[in-house]
Amino acid sequence: MPLWKQLAISIALLIIGLCSWVYFSPGAGQSLVAMGVPQSVVSLVSQAPETAGQGQNGQGGQGQGAQQAQSGGQGAAGQGGGGQGQGNRRGGNQAILVATQPVTMGVVNDRLSAIGNGEAIEAVTVMPQASGTIAETLVSSGQKVSKGDVIARLDREEQVILRDQAAVALRSATEKAESYRNLQSFSRLDVLDAQIAQEQAQLQLTTAELNLKRRDIIAPIDGIIGIVGVSVGDNVTNSTAIVSLDNRSQLLVDFWAPERFAAAVKPGMPVVASSVSRPGQMFQGSVEAVDSRVDEASRTIRIRAKIDNPDDVLRAGMSFNVVMRFPGDRYAAVNPLAVQWDGEGSFVWQIVDNRSVKTRVTIVQRNSDQILVEAPLKEGDVVAVEGLQRVREGGTVEIAGAPKAGSAEVATR
Repeated sequence: MPLWKQLAISIALLIIGLCSWVYFSPGAGQSLVAMGVPQSVVSLVSQAPETAGQGQNGQGGQGQGAQQAQSGGQGAAGQGGGGQGQGNRRGGNQAILVATQPVTMGVVNDRLSAIGNGEAIEAVTVMPQASGTIAETLVSSGQKVSKGDVIARLDREEQVILRDQAAVALRSATEKAESYRNLQSFSRLDVLDAQIAQEQAQLQLTTAELNLKRRDIIAPIDGIIGIVGVSVGDNVTNSTAIVSLDNRSQLLVDFWAPERFAAAVKPGMPVVASSVSRPGQMFQGSVEAVDSRVDEASRTIRIRAKIDNPDDVLRAGMSFNVVMRFPGDRYAAVNPLAVQWDGEGSFVWQIVDNRSVKTRVTIVQRNSDQILVEAPLKEGDVVAVEGLQRVREGGTVEIAGAPKAGSAEVATR
């Protein structure tokens, strides 16, 4: 087919489609006039359906008038009102049918949930203060001890001998110093030398007693004994781990929170923790400390919470799910279908007195069932969620499911 025929057919189809649009769409004529098409040209196409619509209205009015006259009703007024309403709709003022939903309020940043690791509030690894051979162990694994209790003893014969020697030397120095003080035949310098010798002997005895005391391995805190790592006869040094000792009356749980909570979390705030080992059981606690800086790699901040363990059911090293509650920030929540976009950004169609109002919004958070937005909306405001393709600024809308004024009047009569 020649190219000029193809162009002619395309132009003809385009003109037919445009005329059909103007003919069947009530607001198409006004749109073309707004785009610069002469009103006289638009009237050639749009005038026919308006006349046909008026004729149909007349016939419908006569039918309704006859029917209401037979039943004793007031058909003339009803017919006239119906005809006028249909004429207005044909003229481009037809109300757009939309579905709406009320605006609710949503809260963000009101809950912090994180995974943390627990450790005993006091935990030490007990090591001897001297080298030697384990002579006896006085505790067993899982035993509760108090601060100062003896856990184990090293061999101590040599230290006992040195202590006794220091005691003898002190006794000799003390008698000599007392004799020099009582006798007038000794000079003041001799008396002073005897007193110094007595003090040195006292220091040697104190040192010997301290070395003997260090042969006992003492519990430095109250707690529960872990697995004992040595046996009688083992040679140990001051870097050998004898046993672990934990005070788990309370546990410290370290967890990491996003940096947006850095200013919201304060020491003393309540927390609720749960453990995988105790499903369904909640443990109350509070924030013990907040780190002074945010980790640059993860953009999180370290928080330490302290939880109670009165029944001794928790152990150090357990994982915990820690939950904290905050007042949060309140924002308007709308249906995801209500949010529309144009060249200036996002907006919703707010319905005020059966008219559409374009309200600009800023999206704060997207959820599966709602979107939190920052906008001049309050709880209970109505926004359109369906039928938005033909909604225009300031246009008249009809809410789906809402009772009509005519129906309400008939029901009242």
